[in-house]
Amino acid sequence: MDIKLKNVRLSFPDLFVAKEFKPGDGKPRYSATFLIEPGSENDKIIREAINAEAKETWGEKWQKVLAGIMGQKNQCAYLDGNTKSYDGYENMWSLSCHRAAKQGRPTVVDADRTPLSQDDGKPYAGCYVYANVSIYCQKGENPGVRASFAGIQFFRNGEPLSGGKASSIDDFEELETVEEDFV
Repeated sequence: MDIKLKNVRLSFPDLFVAKEFKPGDGKPRYSATFLIEPGSENDKIIREAINAEAKETWGEKWQKVLAGIMGQKNQCAYLDGNTKSYDGYENMWSLSCHRAAKQGRPTVVDADRTPLSQDDGKPYAGCYVYANVSIYCQKGENPGVRASFAGIQFFRNGEPLSGGKASSIDDFEELETVEEDFV
C-alpha cells in the first residue's frame, strides 16, 4: 500500500549511492529510516497500511501472524525506537525502508521540488522530510512486514544525528599557527 509520510525525521539515509547490506552479496540498495512520533497521523497511516496489507496477505489468520511479526527486528520494518540505541530514536517509532538498486535511484527533491544531488548536502540524517513509501507483507520462507520508498522531499532542517551532514566552515574558529621544531 502506497502512503505519504509528512514532516518525519530522516535517519541513516543512503539516497544517492546504493550500498550492499552484506558486503559481497551483490544486492545493492538505497535505504532510509523515518522516525515517527507515536500516536501521530503518520503513525496511524503506517499502522492502517500494515493492517490492510496483513489482511490481504494472510487472510483470516492475519492478526495472529502479525502479532508474531510485530517487534521482530528481521521481520518487521516498523519498530519501537526505544529498542535501539541511536540518537533521536528514544520515544519514537522507526520505519526502515529500502529500494533495490535495480529499481533505480529514488527521487530526491528540495522543498520547491528542485532535484537534489549528493553534493547539495541535503537531505541529511536529522533533517525533516516528506516521503513516498510502500508498505507490504511477505509470505513464505521469510514472512514479514516490509517497506520500500520511491522518493523523498526535503522539508526543513533539524539537529543532525550522529553521522549527519558535514560541518560547515562556520563550525570552526580561526586558529593561530604554532611553529614547533621536530627532531
